[in-house]
Amino acid sequence: MCVPYNPSMRTHVQGFLAYLAVERGASQHTVSAYRRDLGAYVELLERRHVQSPDDVATKDITAYAQDLRERGLAPRSVERKLAAVKSFHKFLVREGITENHPATCVPLPKVPERLPDVISIEQANALLSQPFPETPTGKRDRAILETLYGCGIRVSELVGLDIADVWLEEGFVRVFGKGGKERLVPIAGIAARALADYLASGRPHLRPKSSTIACDPDAVFVNVRGGRISRQAVHVMVRRYGGRVGLDIHPHTLRHSYATHMLAGGADLRALQELLGHADISTTQVYTHVDRTHLREEYLSTHPRARRR
Repeated sequence: MCVPYNPSMRTHVQGFLAYLAVERGASQHTVSAYRRDLGAYVELLERRHVQSPDDVATKDITAYAQDLRERGLAPRSVERKLAAVKSFHKFLVREGITENHPATCVPLPKVPERLPDVISIEQANALLSQPFPETPTGKRDRAILETLYGCGIRVSELVGLDIADVWLEEGFVRVFGKGGKERLVPIAGIAARALADYLASGRPHLRPKSSTIACDPDAVFVNVRGGRISRQAVHVMVRRYGGRVGLDIHPHTLRHSYATHMLAGGADLRALQELLGHADISTTQVYTHVDRTHLREEYLSTHPRARRR
């Protein structure tokens, strides 16, 4: 008698991860996060002796959420992990693997709205006007900081830049955002000059000392060995230069600040959505709240009667 093939939950997770990477174009970082979250979920199902998508019940997912809370995870982390579970079960139904969708009735935890962390225009000027070493790495670091703030791109988009993506004469850089979506972002002024200076007199000197060490001839931003610079290295570098002027920042702080300062300068919300590469304008609208908060702080600190009782 032929025994029907019955894939395990872990096999279904692998299929879902392949779908994210290939069809959705998710980054390696995103796929790794889903792998961790769903791995913990499947472990709980195995402890509860649930082996098939048909057998998963809402109570199993509720138990997973309770387990996350008991482990002391923040509401935002619980929300992310439950969103991964919901996406997984939605995939199983869409692919015809099961008709069971136990996650539809599981609510995501309420997460208090968190406004993006931004720096003021004065702080941005202090960060970018500080002395940079007149060395290849100094020119690179200055170009990285100017590009992050001058273009508002994500750190993953920055490290993914290739030489062919930089069109300084036209005043644009081409970036590939989430899902591999391509967009053109303007670059001008000080940011363009810093990038041009790095490409002309910084990058050519960042190359391997030995022919046995592989370099990346296409990458815009490279390390001292000529390989493409990593996201982690950019994070460390941004924090180091921020610390020199009394700022505790990360690369996304510069993206948030770019958006906030653009709105404060009168930028159109729809145009900013295009520049940032947001699929939904509601994601961009959060910066209007940041700007209003900034305006209120300005009012309280400058109006002569604002603080009088």
